[in-house]
Amino acid sequence: MNQTDNNIKKRFWSRGRYLQLLALLFVLTLCTVLLLHREKVAELEIYGYLGVFLISLITCSSIVVPVPGWIMVATLGAILNPVLVGIVSGVGGTIGEMTGYLLGYGGQLAIDNVGIYSRMVQWMKRWGSITIFILALIPNPLFDIAGGAAGLLRFPLWKFLLFGAAGRIPKHIFFAYIGVWGLQFFPL
Repeated sequence: MNQTDNNIKKRFWSRGRYLQLLALLFVLTLCTVLLLHREKVAELEIYGYLGVFLISLITCSSIVVPVPGWIMVATLGAILNPVLVGIVSGVGGTIGEMTGYLLGYGGQLAIDNVGIYSRMVQWMKRWGSITIFILALIPNPLFDIAGGAAGLLRFPLWKFLLFGAAGRIPKHIFFAYIGVWGLQFFPL
């Protein structure tokens, strides 16, 4: 094994990677517990939607360690009303994405791949609202970079939130229905 292989191996098993795996394990465990006790969660419906909002807000606020919040949205979509879960989590996620926007606004966003960040800045200059909408609509890790570019360019916050929610809400409704469909195929 040469030095390059050792560097790649070290980078893969970094502290951040362990945190990602721990976050994934936590989310999967929580989803399993929620599904096993879904009758009790459904009884607490009013708190369920608040929980959906907070979970989405927190998972989308995480820039350093991406947390798979869509798994929770799918799980709670199988328990609660999937359309409401999608709307509430979409709004919470959009507000949570303000962390990248605010880091870019304050000039504190450090991007490893300068090329993709430069490209994102150009997209934001040309097609700001459309860029935010499309990147919020499709599952991808680039939305944080777009948020940072939007903040850096002083893209209006109200537009960032409006177009982010317009893209994120349909995606979250879809994730919630994944939970409903999954529960139909694999009833517990």
